[in-house]
Amino acid sequence: MTEKVRCLIIGSGPAGYTAAIYASRANLSPVLYEGMQPGGQLTTTNDVENFPGYPAGITGPELMEDLKKQAVRFGADIRFGMATATDLSASPFKVTIDGEKIIETDTLIISTGATAKYLGLADETKYAGSGVSACATCDGFFYRKRKVAVVGGGDTACEEATYLAGLADKVFLIVRKPFLRASKIMQERVLSNPKIEVLFEHETLGLTGDKVVQGANLVKRKGQADESQVQIEIDGFFLAIGHKPNSDIFKPWIETDEVGYIKTIPGTPRTNVPGVFASGDVADPHYRQAITAAGSGCQAAIEAERYLTEKGI
Repeated sequence: MTEKVRCLIIGSGPAGYTAAIYASRANLSPVLYEGMQPGGQLTTTNDVENFPGYPAGITGPELMEDLKKQAVRFGADIRFGMATATDLSASPFKVTIDGEKIIETDTLIISTGATAKYLGLADETKYAGSGVSACATCDGFFYRKRKVAVVGGGDTACEEATYLAGLADKVFLIVRKPFLRASKIMQERVLSNPKIEVLFEHETLGLTGDKVVQGANLVKRKGQADESQVQIEIDGFFLAIGHKPNSDIFKPWIETDEVGYIKTIPGTPRTNVPGVFASGDVADPHYRQAITAAGSGCQAAIEAERYLTEKGI
């Protein structure tokens, strides 16, 4: 089965829904497929306090539902389904949904996001939204004058630990190796900060707490003769071991960096394939915020409308 559309949007986080709002208002009759996690990563966030327009804050699921309703109000065709294959070798582009239906589209907006990497502990799921987070900028505000831990040894982990040190009373940086992989300047910032305690050669075994995180069980020098168990009291547990952009099915056609983030022409959402645009976390290794994703979704829809106008489609 094949269907032809003018504008296809893949992904349903802030970027995808915002693109749908703008594309709908431009009469592009966009079709949006929500993917495996309708609403994206924000649906796992209990409280969002930094998205403009919600002075009292809002839950992640409510925010995503508001954006979805706004897109539907303007005529966006929002469907449940997942893109499983693509052929972007020529226009119209072909995207396979759920392994069977093929959508042919004149323009494609990729808003598939990025997935935070986790340690794989059952407690990460148990305390999701109740002390476990993969975004210090998003959730650090809730841990003012409290104790938190950050897992990781690279630039992202050091940046998150430094940011949290400006809010929390104490920050533990849990590093599996006996050294930091971060750049020299980031290492210096961490090691010179009196609020940050680096726990080298430590790994997390599990988290403890009644409904919310209250502590972490660690192992020091795992597998060595002097292996020992360590317990720390914390209120928040932040993962900073990287993200995986959801870009695999586009890689045969779209340029990405070494991690998999889609490369765009600086200052625009345009990719190396004319008519294909990327917005949100799948193309953003730096900010990964709901508001920046929404802004890039707006840009992608405007660019798609301009592309169609220039082509006379």
